[in-house]
Amino acid sequence: MLNQHKVALVTGGGTGIGAAVARRLAADGYAVAVTGRRAAPIEAVAAEVGGLAVVADTGVVEDADRAVAETVTRFGGLDALVCNAGIGGEGSLRDLDPAVWDDVLRVNLTGAFLMARAAIPHLVARRGAMATISSAAGLRASPESLAYCASKAGLAMLTQCIAVDHGPEGVRANCVCPGWVKTPMADEEMDALAERLGTDRDGAYAACMVDVPLRRPSTPEEIAATVAWLLSDDAAYVNGTVLPVDGGHTPVDVATVAFGRVSA
Repeated sequence: MLNQHKVALVTGGGTGIGAAVARRLAADGYAVAVTGRRAAPIEAVAAEVGGLAVVADTGVVEDADRAVAETVTRFGGLDALVCNAGIGGEGSLRDLDPAVWDDVLRVNLTGAFLMARAAIPHLVARRGAMATISSAAGLRASPESLAYCASKAGLAMLTQCIAVDHGPEGVRANCVCPGWVKTPMADEEMDALAERLGTDRDGAYAACMVDVPLRRPSTPEEIAATVAWLLSDDAAYVNGTVLPVDGGHTPVDVATVAFGRVSA
């Protein structure tokens, strides 16, 4: 059944997972607002779905408050919040610039906190739901990814705390942890890896998928389908979950994969 009177706000909605979520929720009948720091991508997505574009850096208090206020003013309320905005940031303790650490935590974690804080009165009013987009990197450590992994792990716990605090008010909060997804951000990382491996982008993806049971990255649409389900009435008793959507990536015991290669 379509959600003809529901309203969703998606942060980082101009490309990749965020754009796919916006399209999926619009197809499911939501009125959709999208935020982002670059006007052109979010305006294109908003025009495509007949929604609202709000140019905003959701890691800034005033921008987060304004994004929620403009959405509520335009559509009359808020039923769903999707905190998807995020950036990468490479480096270990020896070489990570503290300014990069601060920026990654501000965008990936503080931004979700600020958006949830601004949205919670409206979500309570409609007994709504929120979903955050973390990462398999928030569940398992990755090399040279100190800030990114820490921010995504924090996002999962932030989501669970919101679920505990606001579940009694009828608001559900769940966290999705994708593995590799074919997005512009991932493509850039694969291009960099391809140079190091002496291959192309597809070869880099293949190298990263060799021990993932499904042997392929996800599409943004597959992640969007999971988000749509978590926001729907079909998931009415799902609250505080941290859900890997990773093709079986996180359960793999890396210390034993060599046995599988021998038996194969």
